[in-house]
Amino acid sequence: MAFNNKSGGPWGGGSGNDNGSGDKNPWGGGGHQENNPDIDEIIRKGRDRLKGFLPKGSNGNRFAILIFLVAFVIWLLSGFYSVGTQEQGIVLRFGDYLRTTQPGLHYHLPTPIERVLLPQVTSVNRIDIGFRSLDGNSNTRRDVSSESKMITGDENIVDIDFRVLWKISLAEDFLFNLQDPEETVKVAAESVMRGIIGQTKIENALTDAKTFIQSQAKTKLQVLVDEYGAGIEIRDVQLLSVNPPSEEVIDAFNDVQRARQERDRLINQAEAFYNDVVPRARGESAQLVAEAEAYSEEIVNRAQGDASRFNDIYESYIQAKQVTTERIFLETFEEILSNVNKVIIDSDVSNSGVLPFLPLPEVNNKNRTIRNNGGN
Repeated sequence: MAFNNKSGGPWGGGSGNDNGSGDKNPWGGGGHQENNPDIDEIIRKGRDRLKGFLPKGSNGNRFAILIFLVAFVIWLLSGFYSVGTQEQGIVLRFGDYLRTTQPGLHYHLPTPIERVLLPQVTSVNRIDIGFRSLDGNSNTRRDVSSESKMITGDENIVDIDFRVLWKISLAEDFLFNLQDPEETVKVAAESVMRGIIGQTKIENALTDAKTFIQSQAKTKLQVLVDEYGAGIEIRDVQLLSVNPPSEEVIDAFNDVQRARQERDRLINQAEAFYNDVVPRARGESAQLVAEAEAYSEEIVNRAQGDASRFNDIYESYIQAKQVTTERIFLETFEEILSNVNKVIIDSDVSNSGVLPFLPLPEVNNKNRTIRNNGGN
């Protein structure tokens, strides 16, 4: 072999490497030949020892082939892999992206040809900016002033702690486009928040602009990470606290905020009263108008009916004056006498010498009351 020291290779003492001093060994040492181990002899001894463990003859060859086949099958079976419900399988071939597999049982060519990465694509991750949670509790946290101090649009300093919630949307972009995707999201979120606060007055940032700031930060941050090709979906940006930087002025700012809240409460009460009174007044007005219109129609219709009835009576009078006069006379007396208390006594009773004594007006009033009550 080429590694034999007795050959003419670069590790031997052949005649092809003369250093000009008569020493043909490239590693020096003159004409003395070192007693290095023979590589061919080591390989030969290893082969002989391996043969000692195998059966002799054709059975030994078959046994070696069987061992090789079992090892090959085990190697092929190692390519099966399972993707969980919260994961995606990213298959690499010689380190280069090949395909994405969904949850379930799959197969790839065994290592070292192909390998698979299993990133969590459904779990929501969070990044805290401006503070660090202690023992995983958001209520107990340590302020990071280098991240939380920001300048507002009216050149004031405000202390902001916020949180970014994100998840992986495209696993292959998340794994290969950025070296540190989480740090990139953190830096991008801080940059976006500083840009928004730099266009907002401190009074608005401390009071009624929080919802607007959160919405703007989420939208702009999503656009930025999409430009980076990060494969990340921004789920939410939450402002946890917005405070003035100095403790001496916190109380004053809190008083302003409470006054604004009281103002908003009074405005809401006034609007509620307005929404209650105005519709009621409009309803009553519409009711009065409707009643007036109904009364007007009733009077007009009644007048028209009276006029029509008078015309009919007049025509009847022209055709039969005597009959019409008697009919009008009788109808008029009927109408008059219907409203008069009348007592009619039989002549036989008055001539019998018995003096009738009846509370006729009271009886009549009682009968009238009974009739008005429906006879009950």
